[in-house]
Amino acid sequence: MALTAAAERIVTGTIPGRGPVAVEVVDSRIREVTTIETASSGTLIPGLLDLQINGYGGIDLNDGAVTPETVAALIRALWEVGVTGFCPTFVTAPVEHLVAGLRSVAAVLEGDPTLARSVLGVHLEGPWVSAEDGARGAHAAGHVRPATVGELDRLIDAGAPISIITLAPEADGVIELIPEIVRRGIVASIGHSAADPATITAAVEAGATLSTHLGNGVAAQLPRHPNLLWSQLAADSLWASFIADGHHVDRDTLAVFLKAKGLDRSVLVSDTVAVAGLAPGSYETPVGGSVELSESGRLSLAGTSYLAGAARTLLDGVAWLTDSRVLELGEAVRLATANPAVLLGLRGTERGRVEADCHADLVRVDFSGAHPVVLEVIVGGVTVSGSAA
Repeated sequence: MALTAAAERIVTGTIPGRGPVAVEVVDSRIREVTTIETASSGTLIPGLLDLQINGYGGIDLNDGAVTPETVAALIRALWEVGVTGFCPTFVTAPVEHLVAGLRSVAAVLEGDPTLARSVLGVHLEGPWVSAEDGARGAHAAGHVRPATVGELDRLIDAGAPISIITLAPEADGVIELIPEIVRRGIVASIGHSAADPATITAAVEAGATLSTHLGNGVAAQLPRHPNLLWSQLAADSLWASFIADGHHVDRDTLAVFLKAKGLDRSVLVSDTVAVAGLAPGSYETPVGGSVELSESGRLSLAGTSYLAGAARTLLDGVAWLTDSRVLELGEAVRLATANPAVLLGLRGTERGRVEADCHADLVRVDFSGAHPVVLEVIVGGVTVSGSAA
């Protein structure tokens, strides 16, 4: 059942860098934002927009058995942690599995409009990635394959909008396919790659505009310089997404990456897998096999030091950046809200901002403790989680 938007309501909270405000909501839009003297508890931020989510809370998009109910359950689980818009992410797999996943997303978009507003389009992370160990990450080597227009057409014809495709420029057919991907209105993103700098440049010239989780999906050892990381950081036309969990990229490296890329072209993602949100312990997963989730949120292949995915939410990433003094809170929030909206061309739909005429997707958060606590989540003017849900 679709949620019915409240005809009119007032939401108060404190916006980072602005102070206490009253937000007047009419139907699903913000009519006005007014400065006030005091507000209800919590920091008020736009609903988080996460461009890379493989699963959460035991819900897996990559187990080969995705249904519309799977996607709907994931949307509701993500509301609980402040994510009001996301890209369901499917990794390298047989084309039949990818098509089935895309059809399940399409079914949700054709159903409940409240659920549909939380889907920003699918992120395909593969299957056109590096076949080399290290750069390939946890992607199944047996399903890595050359890029073709035929497969791109088949994936698009599945019916769900595709917003991002992560690919390795050096993989067979990728450079030739990038202009076609861009022509279809899809962001071509460099990731899980072992490309040399010249090939990175060729991908940018072909139309690639994003680097996926820069600093990860790359060999453990690289030439000091030049290498594909420097080439992506130096490309002014490339945006970059980053996983800010303290495990995927260390604090100092991420600080330098953000300074090099600039806050105008940087985006936070969580890249969570199904184990995220579960208790620390050992788990068996379809992608990665036996994994161990530590108290600190590090997810590793059992018995090794190798990462097996991400397990911290996007809100955790915002808090980690501020707690580590890499960014101010308002800056970190921007990288998880307004910037993803701009990258995907959603500015016309007024997502990711708390301003007049924007969609009333809002989150009140308590950042005072060791971990951020979501107090209330509002989607389209309706509380879906928290104090009034």
